[in-house]
Amino acid sequence: MSNQTLGGVLSEQQKKQFDEEGYLIVKGLLAEDVERIKDEFMRLHAAGPIPGCFNPLSEEEANGDILKLYPRMMHPHKVNEIAFEYMLHPKVMNILADLFGAEPLAAQSMFYFKPPGAKGQALHQDQFYLKVEPGTCIAAWTAVDPADEENGGLFLVPRTNRFPIQCPHMADPEVSFTKEEVEVPEGYEVVPARMEAGDVLFFNGSVIHGSFPNTSGERFRRAFICHYSDGLTSKIGKYYKPLYRYDGTDLTVDENEDAGPCGNEFQSSGAH
Repeated sequence: MSNQTLGGVLSEQQKKQFDEEGYLIVKGLLAEDVERIKDEFMRLHAAGPIPGCFNPLSEEEANGDILKLYPRMMHPHKVNEIAFEYMLHPKVMNILADLFGAEPLAAQSMFYFKPPGAKGQALHQDQFYLKVEPGTCIAAWTAVDPADEENGGLFLVPRTNRFPIQCPHMADPEVSFTKEEVEVPEGYEVVPARMEAGDVLFFNGSVIHGSFPNTSGERFRRAFICHYSDGLTSKIGKYYKPLYRYDGTDLTVDENEDAGPCGNEFQSSGAH
């Protein structure tokens, strides 16, 4: 770990909620920053394709699929200083240190535009993709716009942090832009994570979560999403390297070649 001491920012009640429910919403954590984040990613969108990160199609090529005009950006921290800055933002890293009980390491960044009319994302578990060993990953999901049921906000299944990684089945392509879907365990229920711009949702890599289409008609549901492991990580999926410490220095660990509990049938190149 660097000389910077991390953690000590969450209450015992907040840590208990995360440990028991598998998630925690920290209200207003990046409220002062969301306009800057939004402006930068809209600028990047207007500037066009970024090889290996972002490839929007023309309106004619998209053929009515709004997500082809506004596809998600994968690993923007590798090409953009502002994305890198917010992936390692001190407020986020301090909370992660409390949740992990160890030094957090950044593994991935993404930006979702989710304009009106966009499909949702079938229920899934992030650890299925990241394959962190030992332990699991934690996501930090920053709402750049208010997020609710109408504009395709996130849904979670509380307490599924205790569940193993499920083998998914094929999702309905009419409502989900991703193909993997897992079941809600019997006796558990899906709840909405209603958020204001600047709220940050932290959730365990085993927590089942997803979203429905954006039916709002005029509201985007933009989100900046990063995934993290901790300083004990010895292996991670090959798409999540290098890892980054709080001070921005990188760290390479072994690739996890294990296809996980489900073989290779559903494996894809990024957490969703």
